[in-house]
Amino acid sequence: MKPSLAAVLFASLLCGCAGVPRNDEAPQTRATQPVAVAEESSDEIFYHVFTRSLRDSNGDGDGDLQGLIDSLDYLRALGISSVLLTPLYPSEFYHNYFTSDFEGIDPEFGTIADYHRLVAEVHRRGMKLYLDQEIQYTDGEHPWFKASLNNPASRYGDFILYKDPGNTEPETAVFGITVIDGFHAKDVRLTTVNMKSPGVKAYFDQVFAHWVDPNGDGDFSDGVDGFRIDHMMDKLDDKPQLDDLFAGFWRPLFDKVRAVNPQVKFIAEQWDWGYGEDFLVRGDADFAFAFPLRSAIRAFDKDKIVEALRGTEEATPPGKRQLIFVENHDMNRLASDPGITPEKLRTAAALGVLLEGTPILYYGQEIGMRGALREHYKTDEKDIGNREAFEWEAKVEAPIHANWYRDTRDFWTDKFSRDDDGISVAEQDAAPDSLLNVYRKLLALRRQHPALAAGSQTVIDSAPGLLVVERASGGERLRLVANLSAQPATYATTGADLLGRARGDGEGLQLAPYQLALVSAPPQ
Repeated sequence: MKPSLAAVLFASLLCGCAGVPRNDEAPQTRATQPVAVAEESSDEIFYHVFTRSLRDSNGDGDGDLQGLIDSLDYLRALGISSVLLTPLYPSEFYHNYFTSDFEGIDPEFGTIADYHRLVAEVHRRGMKLYLDQEIQYTDGEHPWFKASLNNPASRYGDFILYKDPGNTEPETAVFGITVIDGFHAKDVRLTTVNMKSPGVKAYFDQVFAHWVDPNGDGDFSDGVDGFRIDHMMDKLDDKPQLDDLFAGFWRPLFDKVRAVNPQVKFIAEQWDWGYGEDFLVRGDADFAFAFPLRSAIRAFDKDKIVEALRGTEEATPPGKRQLIFVENHDMNRLASDPGITPEKLRTAAALGVLLEGTPILYYGQEIGMRGALREHYKTDEKDIGNREAFEWEAKVEAPIHANWYRDTRDFWTDKFSRDDDGISVAEQDAAPDSLLNVYRKLLALRRQHPALAAGSQTVIDSAPGLLVVERASGGERLRLVANLSAQPATYATTGADLLGRARGDGEGLQLAPYQLALVSAPPQ
């Protein structure tokens, strides 16, 4: 039996070795020509995938790594440059956020060989791959927990956080949880990793470096390009034993991995859903999520958007980036918001793609997938509505749809997807005015115009309810003009709408309620 990476790492710690761990199934040949990918964060367009839900390649109902590979050409044609996956490691949970093995691949997704093939296919298309990591907790089956419980003398004796010196009472996990009865109707124990343990720190230094450079040969074409840190905190869950983690854990880890590959990027999911300045400065992450802007966009409120734009700019130091988004796996989908209309969906799409920052689309957002929390569930079933199978075909039961949540409960019997409802790639692909083609056009415009990809951003004084934001780079100046009111509005300009939707009448552009136009700025 091949020794686990944990055993290899523990042995290396005992002997003082610092070698990068190797995986016997990792590819041993180097690419003839390194694949060029965009190095500037401003060039990136992210696509956030709930791994189990994107595409089923073998008919078992679970989205998988081969399904991801089969989806890459669609994503590249959409305009995506970087793919962010929810966790791949084995887990008792459908979302894979709590694991018993930080090193492996969930067998329902595939094998480590499938993973390496995915990396190769992503890079062959000039794209990047980011992995989601939640390393602060384990389930009750993790070797660290099983070996250390009631046994502080174990080699993993300080790898798990306990309330007592005899290791008889493990600390709670996130939200004070000790046991979860979730989707699989199985009680699963959770606990917290001791992130102050020198052994834990050394372990994760090696594990992250291994994902970046599996062969330790300095060729990163077979490695991941970045990581999302889920639930990143400086004082984990307000536990006094785990304070000052930015300086004591996260920054040293980031530094070690950047020493392996200086181009690797880290995304902080800030626990407080605020502006993220602390995570970018003291935490030294490369990206934070623009949560306040997300809320303002979904409110379609000019004053809130202006306030969020200014707050986001003030919180973002030079060299750091904000991820601009409107939905993710932890919240209701935009298309299910009360009062949402097709025009509002298009305007939110434009703001999420064309404002300053790095856009990140949640899978299915581009076709207007619906979904919402079901609050009558108290554990992880409540989020299934936001994580339904991506709708490739018009029929819900299409073979490639990852209907992993098929059940007798209402998250299946009252699911949001419906046959022939117009919300699928097949139904929208050839329709010029479909939401999918709106996203394709917006992403193409961002690539074509330096002002939209990396330009400065200025809010222009305008009439109440009319949001005007100028993006500029070099001699190019473009303006986003959004009518955020329920009444028609006029914007004085001689230019045409680059999106091809707002009508001109000689006096300016006529904007329907909640309509957005993109125009050239007037001469200075």
